[in-house]
Order: sequence, then structure tokens, then C-alpha cells
Amino acid sequence: MTFLISLVIVFVIVLFGAISPELFAAAASQVLKVTTTNFGWFYLIVTFGFLIFCIFLAFSRYGQIPLGSDDDEPEYSLPTWFAMLFSAGMGIGLVFWGVAEPVSHYFAPPAGVTGQTTEAAQTALRYAFFHWGLHPWGIYALIALTLAYFQFRKGAKGLISSTFGPLFGERIHGPLGKGIDILAVIATAFGVATSLGLGTLQINGGLSHLFGLPSSTTVQIVIISLITVLFLLSATTGLDRGIKYLSNTNLVFALLLLLLTLVLGPTSFIFDAFTSTLGSYLNNLISMSLRLTPFTQGTWVANWTLFYWSWWIAWAPFVGMFIARVSKGRTIKEFVICVMLVPSLLSFIWFSVFGGTALHLEIFDQAPIGAAVQSDISTALFLALEQLPMGYILAVVAILLIITFFITSADSAIFVLGMLSSDGNLDPSNRVKITWGVLQSAIAIVLLLSGGLEGLQTASIVAALPFTVIMVLMCFSLVMALQEEDRIAKKKRKDQQKKLERLLKEL
Repeated sequence: MTFLISLVIVFVIVLFGAISPELFAAAASQVLKVTTTNFGWFYLIVTFGFLIFCIFLAFSRYGQIPLGSDDDEPEYSLPTWFAMLFSAGMGIGLVFWGVAEPVSHYFAPPAGVTGQTTEAAQTALRYAFFHWGLHPWGIYALIALTLAYFQFRKGAKGLISSTFGPLFGERIHGPLGKGIDILAVIATAFGVATSLGLGTLQINGGLSHLFGLPSSTTVQIVIISLITVLFLLSATTGLDRGIKYLSNTNLVFALLLLLLTLVLGPTSFIFDAFTSTLGSYLNNLISMSLRLTPFTQGTWVANWTLFYWSWWIAWAPFVGMFIARVSKGRTIKEFVICVMLVPSLLSFIWFSVFGGTALHLEIFDQAPIGAAVQSDISTALFLALEQLPMGYILAVVAILLIITFFITSADSAIFVLGMLSSDGNLDPSNRVKITWGVLQSAIAIVLLLSGGLEGLQTASIVAALPFTVIMVLMCFSLVMALQEEDRIAKKKRKDQQKKLERLLKEL
């Protein structure tokens, strides 16, 4: 039922976009305007709240509860687990925005900061840290933790609706539960399609920059079609082969590109930028988390922060289910600390290396990185790498990394969509996965046809809003379940104490 209803809804939206891309783009833009104007405050407060909630759980009395039975051991080693987290959670986005975002902020910073100044450069890196740091991983951690707890600790199905048992009781098995799962499927489908679209734009940009291939919608459709075949082949090999090996490959390519850029780029400047930006990020974390511009009516926060928060929320069902699936046996404290801190630190290093290098090239070497970002954002990374020794080789490694990230993200996404639409089946059939794979690519194509990057951003923000409410309710449900487990454990300890006291009296 969930599979058919969500399939029909997504198919109708895709059909609407394919038949009338202009009307689709206009309608989506109007919904986007209403969403960001009326609910921007909600996104900011809720996202900050998710971060605080996860930190609280990690260091509360619930932190030692394992995500599974008391005897369960982790299924994957720490390196493989981290590789899966990083590949599924950020992937293409980091490569796409690593150069483009800091340079964009340098030229067009938030209100109150003058562009192309020292303050603008510092602000640019700080906001890149902010958008890719603790907040998105707090969102992912919340969903993944809740799913893993109910699935492995309580024996519930691998569905979003299964986490609402303490809150809604048996109603989760009726229309209410189906509605929650359908919303999760739709949010996932459009959130992941956004990333696939970004990956396609950048692959096209890289091929255009390196080999002179035209940057056009036709080429992008061909790229999506070819990579669709690759990720469908990977998807049919299962979790322990395709996704696991691809995740490790991603990490190798990412570290190789990172280290080469660090060594060949302005190394000392990168370390200085990382250190000072990390301090500035931590010092301004609360003010950035709750920053809106009601008195200036600026659009910077909507175009950047709200886009990112909604993008992460739209990705959350997919990434959360995937992280939950590979995190059995970890304690709540270990899970939250690792899921939030390790990928965040990697993101900080990534932006320091690529964003720092790009800003150094722009400010001190007068390289035209800013012009590239403003004319064709998808080529910014390749132009920056071209300025370094071995630049051509670095650009080729970057394209390979984007392709492997693309395949892994799509592979993981259709695996999760298959679970969501197959009543929580941990091993969905190839037929279901292939169906979602084809439809996922169709969504990305329609979004590119109906507005390019702007269309992709619009889809994320609109799809995320209803699921944000579900995530808030999920917090209450998880706390209720943890309190009940704690109450039972206390009663059990009390009964054991009484039993021991009786035995001592008898002796």
C-alpha cells in the first residue's frame, strides 16, 4: 500500500514537471516563497533543538543503553562505519560546495558584512562550517538513533511509523502510520534527487572544463542515464557488497584528493584558516543557529541556511534509516558522539582545504575563482584545482570521486526507499529497488529541466516542511520509550534488591 501510494504521488509530480516544466517551476517557487517567509523561524528553532536534544541524550542516564540487545556487537568496524556515514550523509554535496560556497559568501556575505573584505573571507568559511557541521549531523543522528533504538532494541519494523508506538499506540498500523511513511518516502525521493541533480551538474561541469564537452540539459540527461545503470547494478549486489565497497572507495578517493590539495595548495594558510574558523564557529554557534533578518527583509538566510536545513531534513529519512541499519550494537552515547563529531570534523577539514585554497587563490593570486562561481558554479572546483601543480590529475580524481559518491548516494537511497515502501523489509526486492532507482533519476531530470539548481533547491525546501513536524513528534516518542525502559529497569533492580535482602535475612 505504501509503495503504491507513494509511487503514484511521486509519479504524478514527475509527470507534471515533465509535461509543463515552466508551470511546475512557477508553482514550486510560489510554495517556496510561502514556506521560507512563514516558516523560516520554525526551521531554525527546530534544527537547533534537534542538536541540543541529541547532546542531552548522549550525556544523560540513557547514554549507556545499546542500540540492540545487551549482548549485540557492532556489525561493522569503525573505519567502514565512518566511511558509510560520510558517503551517505554528505557525499556529492561536499564536493559540489567545497569551493563554491565559501567563494559565494566572500562575494555576497550575510547582511552586515561587506563583500570582498577580510571579514567577508572569515565569515565565508565560518558559515560553510555552520552549514555542514553539527546541525545536519544532529538531524541525521536524531532520525537514525530513534530508528535504531526501536528497530534493534524493541524489535519494531524498520519504518518511520514504527517509532511512534509510545505516542500513538496501535494507530501506527492504520492510516496514520501509512501517512507518516508516505511522507518519509516523498521527502526522501526529492531530497536525494536534489543531490543527484547537483552531482550531475558538477560532472557535466568537470567534463566541460577538462574535455570541452558542452554544458547542456541533453548532456546532463545522458550522464544521469549512464550513472543510473551503474547504481542499479550496484544496488542489486546487496548492502554488504555494493554499498560497503563503494563507501570505502569513496573514502579513499576523498582522502587522496584532500591530501593532495592540502600538500600542493597553500598548506600553512589552510591550517591557519582551519584553526581560526573553528574557534569562530564555536564562539558564534548559538547566534548563527537563530539568525534571521526580519528588519532588513534580506534573502541570504533563506537562500543558504534555510535551504540547507530543509535539504538535510529531506535527506534525514534516507540517511537516518541507512545509518540506523549499519549501527546495531553501538550505545546511544557512542552513536551520538561518533555520528555528530567525526563527520563534522571531516567537513571542517574539507572546507578548510578546498574553500581555504579557493579563497587564497582569489584574494592573493588574483585567480578568477569568483567569476567562475558567478558564471557556472559547477566548474568552480575544477578551476581552483587547475591553479595547483598536478591540477589536471586532481580534477580527474575529483570527477571520479563525484561519480562514486553519486553511485553510493543513489544506491543507498533506493535501498532505503525500498525498505520504507516494503513494510520495513531489511532486504527489499530488486524489483522495488529498480523501480525507485528509475523514478529517482526521473525526478532529478525533471528538476533540472524545470529550473536547474534553483529548481533542485526549491524541491528540497518544500518537501522537508511536513517531515519536520514528524521529526519533532519523534523526539517525544523516543523520550517516552526511554523513560519507560528506565522505569522497568529501576523496578527490576528494586525487585532484585528486595530478593537479595530476603535471602540475606534467611541466612
